[in-house]
Amino acid sequence: MERVAIIGASMTRFGQRDAWVRELLAEAGEAALADAGIAGDDLDHLYVSNMASGEFEGQTGVPNALAHDLAAMPAYTARIDQTSSSGGAGVYAAWQSVASGASDLTMLVGGEKMTHRSTAEATDVIASLTHPVEYKHGVTLPSFAGLTARLYLEEYDAPRESLGKVAVKNHSNGVDNPHAQFRKEVDLETVLESPVVADPLRLYDFCPITDGSAALVFCPESVAEEYVPADEYAVVSGVGGATDTHVVHERADPTTMGGVVDSSEIAYDMAGIGPDDVDVAELHDMFTILEFLQSEDLGFFEKGEGWRAVEEGVTDRDGDLPINTSGGLKSKGHPLGASGVAQVYEIFEQVTGDAGPRQVEADVGLACNVGGFGNCVTTTVLEGSQ
Repeated sequence: MERVAIIGASMTRFGQRDAWVRELLAEAGEAALADAGIAGDDLDHLYVSNMASGEFEGQTGVPNALAHDLAAMPAYTARIDQTSSSGGAGVYAAWQSVASGASDLTMLVGGEKMTHRSTAEATDVIASLTHPVEYKHGVTLPSFAGLTARLYLEEYDAPRESLGKVAVKNHSNGVDNPHAQFRKEVDLETVLESPVVADPLRLYDFCPITDGSAALVFCPESVAEEYVPADEYAVVSGVGGATDTHVVHERADPTTMGGVVDSSEIAYDMAGIGPDDVDVAELHDMFTILEFLQSEDLGFFEKGEGWRAVEEGVTDRDGDLPINTSGGLKSKGHPLGASGVAQVYEIFEQVTGDAGPRQVEADVGLACNVGGFGNCVTTTVLEGSQ
C-alpha cells in the first residue's frame, strides 16, 4: 500500500462570512491548489466534506459545482458526510483513494455555512444526528455534554474550574491564529460566570456556530518532492475510523468514547507509534468536557486524569503535550464539515514548521475528529517528512 503525503493545505478565515458554502469551498480549494503548485485539472479525485448544506442553505450537488469552480473536470467527485466528523471521514477517504492506487492526486475540501441560521435552528439541524427516540424527547448534544460533564466531575473529583481552564487555554491559543473566529483571551472568572447552557456547562464551555472551509492535497509519498520541497510536506503515517453505540445511554461508561479508543488504536498501529510519541494534538473540543474525555481515551493520560493535565499546564502550548494550539473548535470555530480538515491543517502546519507564533517542537502530530457524542470518530497521525 502506497504511503500518502499531504503536499498542500489551506484554511479560510472562520467566523461569520457573507459567502455561501460553494464560495467558501472554492476559496479554500484555490488556495490549496496554489500551495501544492498544481491546477484543478491535475486532480484525479475531489472530495467535499460537508454535513448539512441541504439543511442549512438548500444547496445540494456541491462537489459537482466545486469541480466546475476549480476547473477540476473530469475529476471524480463525492460528498463525505459523517455528521460533525465529516472532515475526518474526508481525510480517511482522500488518504484511501491515494493509498489504494486509485488516484495520484486527490484534494479534500471541507466546509459549512451556518451563521445565517438562528442558534435554535442550527442546534436542531445538528441534533438530528441523535437517535430518533432521543431526539423526540428533546435531547441535543449540549444536553449530553452537560450530563456527561456532571458525571465526570463527580466520578473523578474534578473541580468545575478545570473545565473553565480548557476554555481559557484554547482562547489564548486562538489569539495567534489568524483564521480563528475568536481571537481574544478570556479569564476564568468570565468563563465561570457566563450563562448556564446545560448545567454544569456554561456559554464559554461551548464552541460557536461558524462558517468556513479548509482543504488538503494528497499524493503518493514517492512523488511528493516532484511538487514541493522535502521540508514542505507531511506524511499520513496512520489513520483509523470507528463507531460507538448510536444510543448514548447504552454505553457502559458515558465518560469513555469507544470510537476514540478504537480509532486511535488503529492509527497508532498503522503509524507504528504509541500515545507517548505524539508531540502535539488537535482534539474535538465542541464542549470543554470533550477535551478531557478524548485526551484520556487517546491514551495521553490515565482515565480520570485529563483534568489534572490541564490544571498542571501539561496541555499548554509550552507544556509537555500541547493540545489545540489552533485554539480548538472552542476559539477557532466549528463549521461542521470543515472542522476535521482544519484540525489536520493545524497539525500539517506544526510538523512542517510553518505554524508561526503557534509553533511547538513537533515531529509527530495527531488529530481526532468526533461525530455526534462519539458516535463516529476518525483519528489521523501526521509526521514531518524529515
